[in-house]
Amino acid sequence: MSLTRRTQIALAGIVAAGVAAALVAVPSLTDADTNDQATVAATRDTDYGPEPEAGSNLVTQTDQISTLATATISPDTMINRARTWLTANNGSQVPYSMQRVWKDGYRQDCSGFVSMALALGKPGLNTVGLAGSASGVTKHLSSTGQLRKGDLLIDASTTDGDFRHVVIFEKWANASHSSYWAYEQRGSHGTTHRTLSYGIGKDNYDPYRPLKLSGSSSGGGSSTPSTPSASYPVLKSGAKGTDVRSAQQLLIARGYSIAADSSFGPATRSAVTRFQKAHALAADGVIGPKTWAKLIVTVKYGTKGQAVKAAQNQLKVYGYSLTVDGSFGPATKSATLSFQKNHHLTADGVIGPNTWRTLLGTR
Repeated sequence: MSLTRRTQIALAGIVAAGVAAALVAVPSLTDADTNDQATVAATRDTDYGPEPEAGSNLVTQTDQISTLATATISPDTMINRARTWLTANNGSQVPYSMQRVWKDGYRQDCSGFVSMALALGKPGLNTVGLAGSASGVTKHLSSTGQLRKGDLLIDASTTDGDFRHVVIFEKWANASHSSYWAYEQRGSHGTTHRTLSYGIGKDNYDPYRPLKLSGSSSGGGSSTPSTPSASYPVLKSGAKGTDVRSAQQLLIARGYSIAADSSFGPATRSAVTRFQKAHALAADGVIGPKTWAKLIVTVKYGTKGQAVKAAQNQLKVYGYSLTVDGSFGPATKSATLSFQKNHHLTADGVIGPNTWRTLLGTR
């Protein structure tokens, strides 16, 4: 009998633990934001299981579907809503559960999380409801090449022996479109922002587009909205990833002695608070739009230092092949010009306020 990769992974975890119980199959693990792959791979996401079915009181009912997503939201708003669960649990991610709802009223599993991000009715649809045409919430896309910010990759089938799952597509992680940045709610971990490859190949994941996202009926293939909708991300204690590293590098460029480790811990919060006080900002330790506007440093050809490293890291997220060496040379200028043209910015090769906001905000 031929087993899927996810089933093989789950079997290996069960054998290693000496458990002869029911088979639990989980999504493959590719996590660029954390260093816990080995630990996670060893323990597996054993909290996965059959999600609540449509008739459950934990699922938004059919007679409520007509009231779902009555207001159109932008992809940026959707992503920002998803991002809030990374730190909503007193600075930590919202824990995973198919049987509980979070303080905001949404179920704490993958489909409840997506329902929250889309501002659907509480406690949220399940994956079948998100993918089903009867709900009128999404439409099926013909290929992953059409994916852009705010779209979904949904495994609503159990024919390959695994459980259902859904993730939010943010943007492509590389130029070859073999992986992408996504938000998801996953077992044993909770809310996560990481690179994934679900759906890029032969598996049960299919691409879907939420119908109530502004601008979702036009074009295809781009993961980023037009420049006017770009907005700085909000970073605070517990946040992890490239944006945090860039903020840390910009703080270092401003003279603060911290590690650029991609993790928003106490030292980073202290540096942010001191920076805010020095620039007459609300000293809340949170990097929001006003703090970003003061923190960014304009860099251009010939510039060297930590601010250039921050810019190079951001450009790499969009698939540009760069060495993060802190030197703004020909390769960095070429990548900057390409990025500016692709995002309808003034193509001058200079990373100023508009380019910084778009680098950080088109997620």
